Amino acid sequence: MAREFIVEADGGSRGNPGPAGYGAVVIDAATGETLTEAAEYLGVVTNNVAEYRGLLAGLRAARELDPSATVHVRMDSKLVIEQMSGRWKIKHPDMKPLAAEAARVLPADRVTYEWIPRAENKHADRLANEAMDAGKRGEQWSASASTAEFDGRATAPRKGRGAETSAAPPRGRDQPPRTGTVATTDTTTVADTRAARTVASPGWSSAPDLGAPATFVLLRHGETPLTPQKRFSGSGGTDPELSPVGQEQAQRAAEALARRGTIETILASPLTRTRQTAAAVAERLGLDVTIEEGIKETDFGAWEGLTFGEVRERYPDDLTTWLADPSAHPTGGGESFAETAARIAATRDKLIAAYAGRTVLLVTHVTPIKTFVQLALGAPLQSLFRMELSAASLSAVAYYADGNASVRLFNDTSHLRP
Repeated sequence: MAREFIVEADGGSRGNPGPAGYGAVVIDAATGETLTEAAEYLGVVTNNVAEYRGLLAGLRAARELDPSATVHVRMDSKLVIEQMSGRWKIKHPDMKPLAAEAARVLPADRVTYEWIPRAENKHADRLANEAMDAGKRGEQWSASASTAEFDGRATAPRKGRGAETSAAPPRGRDQPPRTGTVATTDTTTVADTRAARTVASPGWSSAPDLGAPATFVLLRHGETPLTPQKRFSGSGGTDPELSPVGQEQAQRAAEALARRGTIETILASPLTRTRQTAAAVAERLGLDVTIEEGIKETDFGAWEGLTFGEVRERYPDDLTTWLADPSAHPTGGGESFAETAARIAATRDKLIAAYAGRTVLLVTHVTPIKTFVQLALGAPLQSLFRMELSAASLSAVAYYADGNASVRLFNDTSHLRP
């Protein structure tokens, strides 16, 4: 009788593309015993490439153990599972050769694929992070360095479920985030991170049948000197810094996000106030910040730095037109809301493709956040005038594989209360 193996594989990239690695483990389906592990630092590649490389490593390791075995692959990458199962087309040129290579490792009738939640893929996830940490030190991962067995103790198959297993890690141990993990000997930081992830809210999670969504947590920057005066402050003005109040708000937001423990990547608008807010969060979470031009604030033209009343007094006709028509531009050639919406929609699509199944923090501004929500709801652009968004507030939108979006949170400021 042919042996049955379970392959659990994962990959990650800190930056996407960025320093990346994969992890894979082969498990005896009958006993739940870990038979072999594999991990490797890959240099700078994307998340999806790293995930496919993890799949390849797992399949090859299973073949080395027993070329006649049947293999059940379990991964938390919806993309890889659906493409290798033949349900999704493979369009990206980087994915096609990797998928073809994976399909050749073992006969197709001896390999099955199953998507699992990330929480059930801790063993491979930890291996991938260990490989990335080793690469950061200029080393290659070795089996002697593995601590993944703490997350990878599988049970024997459950009755009636074929070759499925379930990970059963001891209490008190949890995997580091897929991206941005920083090796440290600071026991306080380690304890804080573990505690934050233990009490992390289950909100911002996924519907199991659709896989994990791409979840954008939208953080508006903290106050600047212009914020309490309610002055137009877009991308074409003086680019103000955070005020002392704004700096405190950024720290409070960072603590709130650490308690949730779900952020894997941080993207920020290029403007100073968002970069400063993002830096406070990144320091607390141990992550890097990537600048994303597509989420900068609208350019308000000649209205930059003015209050609403001052604009009404100086440019009454232009303001009236702007309030009535989303395609109208602010005085002096600023950006219309329709143009902002087109930019945000294009950025959204790019980021959904890049961060499928992941939770990403976007540190941005009033208009982009309102636009993400407006687009998710399918509401008219005029709805932007019906939303209130406070400094350092949190909102969240999840995007599923079937193309639907779900607004999970809007203008949450609970973390700013004393």
